[in-house]
Amino acid sequence: MILYLKITLKTLNTYLIVLVVMLIGIMGTAQEESCACCTENHEAFDFWIGTWEVTNPDGTAAGKNTIVKSENNCVMRENWVSAKGGYTGTSTNFYNQNSGQWEQLWIDNTGAHLKLKGNRHGNQMILSSEEFKNKDGVLNRNRITWTLNNDGTVRQLWEILKEEKVISIAFDGHYQRTE
Repeated sequence: MILYLKITLKTLNTYLIVLVVMLIGIMGTAQEESCACCTENHEAFDFWIGTWEVTNPDGTAAGKNTIVKSENNCVMRENWVSAKGGYTGTSTNFYNQNSGQWEQLWIDNTGAHLKLKGNRHGNQMILSSEEFKNKDGVLNRNRITWTLNNDGTVRQLWEILKEEKVISIAFDGHYQRTE
């Protein structure tokens, strides 16, 4: 009986050691997998994260914008409230590993939407839409550029292009952090 208990305890200790080693391996793998979106590419747009007061070029209030990361840092969510009452919008932004590009889907409370794709170049994130026909049937394209300024502010410039030439500015906002 004593010999049997010694063998059983020795076997049990061996199983416990193997179990602990396996758990450590599983925990290490889980930690690596839990940060699937912690690459440099996934962090390229992080300069836009925050709570912001946004002003027009003339200094008047344009609105407030809050940008947060969610889904284990895989998604950036934007929530816009215009200074002119009644207009709001939201966007979902993410780095698409398959295409190697950032993508944004903007939807506002009028039902309008905008799909953009692009990448960071230096201190700018530049996203563009596919070409579309304007109300006159002319092909245009949207290009939005977010520029990280040296003082930590951000400029968002939304340009309308025709054959790669800027034909109008849809929005030019200066972002100042509120927190």
